[in-house]
Amino acid sequence: MIPLLKIDQEKCTACYACVRACPVNAIRVQPEQPKPSIMPERCIGCGNCHAACSDNAIEIRDSKSELKKLLKSNQQIAAIVDPSIAGEFPDITDYRKFVSMLRKLGFGIIQEVAFGVELVANQYKDLIQNSKGKYYIFSNCPVSVMYIEKYKPGLIKNLAPIMPPSISTARVVRKKHGKDVKLAYISPLIASKEEAVRLESEEKIDVVLTFLELRELFKEYKLDEKNLEYSEFDDPLGYRGSLFPLSNGILEAADIDERVMSSKVITVESDPIFEAIEEFEENITHIKSHFNIFYKEFIMGRGTSPGGKKFLRRSQLIKYVSKRKSSFNATKHEEAIQEYSDINLKRTFLNDDQRLPAPPEELVQKILDELDQSEGRERGCGACGYPSCYDFSVAIAQDLAVPEMCTSYAARSKKDHIQSLKISNEKLAQTQEALKESEQIAQGEKQAAREASEITRTMLQKLPSGVVILDSTLKILQANQSFIELLGEDAVEINEVIPGLTGADLKKLLPYNFYNLFSYVLANNENITNRDVNYNERQFSLSVFVIRKNKIVGAVIRDLSSPEVQKEEIVKRLTDVVDKNLSLVQQIGFVLGEGASETERMLNAIIESYKPKH
Repeated sequence: MIPLLKIDQEKCTACYACVRACPVNAIRVQPEQPKPSIMPERCIGCGNCHAACSDNAIEIRDSKSELKKLLKSNQQIAAIVDPSIAGEFPDITDYRKFVSMLRKLGFGIIQEVAFGVELVANQYKDLIQNSKGKYYIFSNCPVSVMYIEKYKPGLIKNLAPIMPPSISTARVVRKKHGKDVKLAYISPLIASKEEAVRLESEEKIDVVLTFLELRELFKEYKLDEKNLEYSEFDDPLGYRGSLFPLSNGILEAADIDERVMSSKVITVESDPIFEAIEEFEENITHIKSHFNIFYKEFIMGRGTSPGGKKFLRRSQLIKYVSKRKSSFNATKHEEAIQEYSDINLKRTFLNDDQRLPAPPEELVQKILDELDQSEGRERGCGACGYPSCYDFSVAIAQDLAVPEMCTSYAARSKKDHIQSLKISNEKLAQTQEALKESEQIAQGEKQAAREASEITRTMLQKLPSGVVILDSTLKILQANQSFIELLGEDAVEINEVIPGLTGADLKKLLPYNFYNLFSYVLANNENITNRDVNYNERQFSLSVFVIRKNKIVGAVIRDLSSPEVQKEEIVKRLTDVVDKNLSLVQQIGFVLGEGASETERMLNAIIESYKPKH
């Protein structure tokens, strides 16, 4: 079932006017959805939210398409019309023209509710006369009935067990025309749409159309009284029952005493009904009166045109009833009352308790503290839609509201947010400046590293000893010219294509006994110093050292077979290497990582090994 009332989230501007207007807190605002939503299970159909919404964001369940389907069918369709038409349609000069317009629309039977009101009125008269000390709340107003069912279920036993006039009239029509006739109730209340659903029975009303929807259909089908003849309502006709749209109309129809000193009935209308129901619950043993309550007089129902003048409509209704008096046949009316007196008008009610459990007091107090309204039990501006800050805090605890609905809290939060943003922006500016400086430093360091790398590469090429650096797969990362030349002519040719033999596989350039020493250092992270190795009938001294554990190794290879190389000269050369190229080795260590210090120790060990022994 489509909800009676629904908020269009696209149109809604979250002004919370609907929250303020709802008398039963049936509209929820949640953190994840700041725009309000109506909870159908809590709604009583009063329509206050719809009237309060200046953005036209609240939709009422439309019944026109449903009625059109009925009118297009081959079934017999009856219209049950509330007497409020007299106040709603002053632009129609005679009610008989209005009836003719309904027939033109497609209704075969048109019954005014007035006769059904009189059947119900007689039931109320009997109920009051035979109440035996029990006091009742009249059940003609669907808004009041739903309020009691949902929020005062303890008073259900005090609801008058009598069907509303619309259902009474529906049963009259079906008794006269058969149970298969389809019924459309034209009502001044949007709550009647919900009441018809809740009162399902074999005589149920099939569709409820508001006066506003009926106006829209008249306009759509271009129906105008000027082109139509008079037509009367179908029998049986009522008389004083036509006063039902007024709050005390049911009493007038039942001829119930309304004098202050002697009446047993108190009539209450509009918002005070909630206070009245509260008092009935608390003090009925002292009040000792039945309550006839209407949330809205039917002539001012939410299904009527907005902006209507209450007392003007009231006067138009009285004129309408007075005009009917001239053609009223009392004898025929009494016969009709007797004919339909056997219709069952007993009614039961639904205990649909929607009361929420009271939240812990400490939680409510905590929320009040957060709102900075610790003393707000009785205080409140009402902007949030709740009578006090305490009630608002309870609603937050019950997940019906959010703190941002409080204007002072929202303003304070906004101020704090602006200050927080200001501080964040200042910090961001400082961070950006620091990043800019860091970027400039990094650029400088990057350039220095690039220059140092180039110097290292150049100086590496000038070393007389062969130097090579390898990765974990024994691929050459870097090699100097001396190393390339000791490998032979093939390596020199490859170097012309791939400078430095970068990426070449050492295993394909040197024999196993040679490159296996590199594999050993990579696997064990142990340096090898001054290892004699034979290659191509020449003797070399090999030192392999760890640069990055299990990742990168480096080696220095010296040719020991050259006849011109004497120990003294070797000592001298190596000393020069240590003394003159120390900075170069350090730069190489910077590039190669942790192996720099190992290189220095290795070279010193070589020098010591070639010094004359005493």
